[in-house]
Amino acid sequence: MMKKSYLILIMPLLCLFSCGLDENEPYNTPFIHIMKDEVSSTKVTSNSNFVATYSVYLSSVPLSKSLEVTYNIEVGDGLLEGRDFELITTGNKLVFMPGIYDMPIRIRWIPNTVDPAKDNTLKIVLVSNSLNLTMGLPGPDKLQKEFTITKEN
Repeated sequence: MMKKSYLILIMPLLCLFSCGLDENEPYNTPFIHIMKDEVSSTKVTSNSNFVATYSVYLSSVPLSKSLEVTYNIEVGDGLLEGRDFELITTGNKLVFMPGIYDMPIRIRWIPNTVDPAKDNTLKIVLVSNSLNLTMGLPGPDKLQKEFTITKEN
């Protein structure tokens, strides 16, 4: 009977002290990515007339200083600024102040029929940042490092 009492006392202690022996450090790589509605691409119709917001996100523990992100806009040969779209967000840099985790890039889509034989895409490509954080989702594919918008009739 004494042995069962000891087992009842010892088992909870063993459980408490055995937890964490093989724990791994959590995966914590800060990164910057761009998406809309959890995807990396979207389509707009050629008769669209609206302002769209495409958000760049910071996934990180709180930062103590500002983060500057540089991006490029790559336009296919079928689209023309002023005819098919207008960049509302000017320049090519976004500044994330401490406590800010998403910044918008706004584009106004202008109604205009496109030539389906041409490249009617506009890509927002994340290029660099001031804190050398990972661009795109962590991993070899760097998913969500760029966002593609295709204008179609």
